[in-house]
Amino acid sequence: MTRNMTAGNPAKLILIFTFPLLIGNIFQQFYSMADTLIVGRTIGVNALAAVGCTGSISFLILGFVSGLTSGFSILTAQRFGAGDADGVKKSFAAGILLSFAIALVLTLVSVICTRPMLQLLQTPPEILDDAEAYLRIIFIGIPASVLFNLLSSILRALGNSKMPLYFLIAACLINIVLDFVFILNFHMGVAGAGWATILSQLLSGLFCLIYIGKKVPQLLLCRGDFRLRRDNAAAHLKLALPMAFQMSIIAIGSLILQFVLNGLGAVSVAAYTAAQKIDSIATMPMNSFGATMATYAAQNYGAGKPDRIRRGVFQCILMSVGFALVMGMVNILWGSRLAAIFVGNGETQVLALAEDYLVINGALYFVLALLFIYRFTLQGLGRGVVPTVAGVMELIMRGVGAPVLTGILGFSGACASNPLAWIGACIPLAAAYYLTIRKIAPRGNRAQNDRDGEGLSNVRINLFSSVWLKKHLPLPGRARQNPLR
Repeated sequence: MTRNMTAGNPAKLILIFTFPLLIGNIFQQFYSMADTLIVGRTIGVNALAAVGCTGSISFLILGFVSGLTSGFSILTAQRFGAGDADGVKKSFAAGILLSFAIALVLTLVSVICTRPMLQLLQTPPEILDDAEAYLRIIFIGIPASVLFNLLSSILRALGNSKMPLYFLIAACLINIVLDFVFILNFHMGVAGAGWATILSQLLSGLFCLIYIGKKVPQLLLCRGDFRLRRDNAAAHLKLALPMAFQMSIIAIGSLILQFVLNGLGAVSVAAYTAAQKIDSIATMPMNSFGATMATYAAQNYGAGKPDRIRRGVFQCILMSVGFALVMGMVNILWGSRLAAIFVGNGETQVLALAEDYLVINGALYFVLALLFIYRFTLQGLGRGVVPTVAGVMELIMRGVGAPVLTGILGFSGACASNPLAWIGACIPLAAAYYLTIRKIAPRGNRAQNDRDGEGLSNVRINLFSSVWLKKHLPLPGRARQNPLR
């Protein structure tokens, strides 16, 4: 099933698309959360810290993969919005070829450099071996991560956010079962948690592949679709690489923060790990609204409906900020109780530190909500440079703030570096979005075609779309101009 987001009430479409995406993102977090919960409860705090301290390094690599595959799907969504069926197939084929070529290189480099990266971060000696075992297995599974991320991104580009959710739910349940089997029955320790994670990701990717083969004819490819032309590859990489590097830049900031935390000891690492799992769930609504706007903006950009993008962003801000305020309040009021799920009530020092993290971050979730919406909307519009610049700003704010504030405030200072980074990144993103939307959709000449359901004739809609696309986007029918041809 595909969904055209270029017609209908924007708020309704955004909510319908976001809800399964939100549930899917929550279940995706359950991959690592199940590992953390089972490891922390069955093996101990040191094992919990070992799994937790790998998060920033795995995010450096897997975040690059996620940004890359999302970037490839942006052009697919634009072609889908423009009604270019052949362009959709060529974009999908290009994404497959480029994703797996890059994945092979990433896997080789990451596996070789696992221990040196952990040592560079001054990982505490008592958790180094377990951290290395877990992280190396996660890196071996990079191709599985690429498979699922690419296919789910392509499905969402066509407006289908439900099927990736169903596959994630099934894979998450399998992951939990395998965690117990590998850790409790086979006594594989943290390595068992790693194998459970990548096997589950592989299954979710295979489920997506089978579904596409049977139910999505728009993505059924032939040999000719895999003839990757230089201009086609360049068009995809131009969008995807900035998004990938942006994620890695953000991850470098997390690495700096992890380095600072490691210097505070295993208790601080365990507290941060437990709190971060709660934080990841709490921020999922904001992240999901943002991801929705990438597809929404890309399809409407391809369809030549810029003022509809403006309306959708405004309505999405109202919804996402509302969720942010609610989730922030939950963390502030019940943060320590939620963290106890992972470490038990007896770890009072860990729980006290985890509560500090959740209070400090929860109070500024509304900034993160705005950041996600502006960032993903700009990416959907094909403006990948500014989000990358914002990522650099986020790196600077976190990279400078983490060591300085930690030196003054200790663990609380490390926690405060996160909202500081959000503020630093949100400012250029907001400025870039409003400048961009004014350029493509001036208020004095609002798009007539945005009045879906108000009786406007299709002739006027098509006339406006044609004029707007000539100015802003190469039309699919123009083989000379369209890089997907």
